[in-house]
Amino acid sequence: MSPETPFQINIPDKKLSILRAKLELATFPDELQDIGWKHGPPLADMKRLVERWRNGYDWRKHEKELNQELPMFTRDIDVDGFGALNIHYVHKKSEIAWRHPAAAGPGSFLEIKGMLPLLTAASPKHPSFHVVALSLPGFGFSEGAHKPGFALDQYAEVTHKLMIALGYNEYVTEGGDWGFLITRRMAAKYGGKHVKAWHTNFPMADPPTWKSPLSYLSYLLTPFSAEEKAGLERTAWYRNKSSGYFVEQSTFPQTLAYGFTDSPVALLGWFYEKLVIWTDDYKWTDDEALTWISIYWFSRAGPGAAHRIYSEVCGDFYNLGRTSYPTVPMGASYFPQELLLLPSAWLRRQNNVVIESHHTSGGHFAAYERPAELADDVRKMFAKGGPAFAIVPGKSGYA
Repeated sequence: MSPETPFQINIPDKKLSILRAKLELATFPDELQDIGWKHGPPLADMKRLVERWRNGYDWRKHEKELNQELPMFTRDIDVDGFGALNIHYVHKKSEIAWRHPAAAGPGSFLEIKGMLPLLTAASPKHPSFHVVALSLPGFGFSEGAHKPGFALDQYAEVTHKLMIALGYNEYVTEGGDWGFLITRRMAAKYGGKHVKAWHTNFPMADPPTWKSPLSYLSYLLTPFSAEEKAGLERTAWYRNKSSGYFVEQSTFPQTLAYGFTDSPVALLGWFYEKLVIWTDDYKWTDDEALTWISIYWFSRAGPGAAHRIYSEVCGDFYNLGRTSYPTVPMGASYFPQELLLLPSAWLRRQNNVVIESHHTSGGHFAAYERPAELADDVRKMFAKGGPAFAIVPGKSGYA
């Protein structure tokens, strides 16, 4: 493995010029009268965002802010069968020099912005963490895989080897979205010796079946609570109204890649839809949304590379990890506008859940929407008196 190299975002002027030129040539479709968000982002919103992106949005300003706020690095990580991949990550150590669990969080590195100062802050009231937040291969400024077969085991391997390379032989994890599946696989593969506990804000679980008679009988006889009913309604909405992207990305991601790589407007429409309808009434500013989408546009592997994870991982259901459940302690945070909200008893049936937090607001991007609430959930799990206190003795890490 290569040594750690400090990293600063510095998009070439030529790429900024190409983006602006493409935005100037944007052609828009029409839309039905009074359709609102029913068919996707409204035309007026898209025209406003494209004009802002073309003439007004200052990428250099936001680039500078990211470089100042986030201590970023890269290093090569050897992946079995795939060679060395250059991985981009945020790494900030605790403000105190004693007992600090290390935490690893796979996901967009932008999602760590609000939580980073909270998790690393020194306080007598809560634990302080060393934090590592990587860009998964193919995302952000990490190099993508160059051949097929890079699936869940490989994403878990990259994250684990990064933690080991940083000196965190024992650590805990937190993840949402793909981070849930990746950290679950990490806890199953490396749990006990390396991964001491894991936490998620995207708790997924399979319903009981007749193969576990007592659990299945309890499922049939126990009425759902009001929160559980609302969660199942949200889950049904997602599956029926908002999951079409998953089918396309998990079958023919290359088809999408042509549009996303050539057209910033196509990329904007695809992602802006998710930012708005997957959050809990979060008030995105135009510049905030454009920064998220610019990261995809300027990503190292290209705007279409991130979608390959859907096809590569979902091509083999075993790789989803449904047959391998970790035994190390688990924590879960439930936010009411998450995409999949299943009864917590289902999660407890399959995992060693030691703490749960149920919130009254927040959605799919909880780390970004509600950083204080999610950070507090993680701290409670590992605080003195918490169910995982001192689970990582002495110097340790959080990913």
